[in-house]
Amino acid sequence: MNTLSKVALGMIGQLRPRPVADPTADRIRLPPAQMHGGLPLLDALGLRRSSREFAGTELPLPLLSTLLWAAWGVNRDEGGRTVPSAINAQEVELYVAMPGGAYLYEPEAHALRRVTSTDVRRVTGYQDFVDSAPMDLVFVADHRRLLLVPEQQRIRYASACAGAIAQNIYLFAAANGLSTVIRAWMDRQALANALGLGHDHEVLLAQTVGYPLLS
Repeated sequence: MNTLSKVALGMIGQLRPRPVADPTADRIRLPPAQMHGGLPLLDALGLRRSSREFAGTELPLPLLSTLLWAAWGVNRDEGGRTVPSAINAQEVELYVAMPGGAYLYEPEAHALRRVTSTDVRRVTGYQDFVDSAPMDLVFVADHRRLLLVPEQQRIRYASACAGAIAQNIYLFAAANGLSTVIRAWMDRQALANALGLGHDHEVLLAQTVGYPLLS
């Protein structure tokens, strides 16, 4: 679906996910992430960039596993994450929209739990490439985890955490020959409805990840 069609549907409240012909498992237990090695940090920073052209090839499960761990996984025995959060609230939830449905990443279990069996990729942004890219990540703030923070400050805290997650994904993509782009242009209410989010949750950003489209 092209951008103009999406914008028009969004204006009348009719931007909807697509049904999935063959939904995959309700829960995906990810293989252990690769926590050592990889490209040196300064080399990855030198390669970091945004790209809006993606091949349709899905990421193999071991690569997806390590990407999600790098983004927002547990890296210490006491439960700390690869990204900082205010008062260790860990208030950002990471959703993974794929052809077989949308999943919530569960860092403690290092698993994906399906939240809908519809293909919500087209709802993750007005850009046309999000429909066919293999994976669109959605960053959602759970404000219930920030009750100790003044209400007017919560979105700032959650946005800072989401930005750190996005940069981890950028660096992982650079180090592994993947393309990615962070996005903020979307119908947030339509996406919240598609993911079944409650009123305590707020969609912050989305990020598309996949293999580069080779000419």
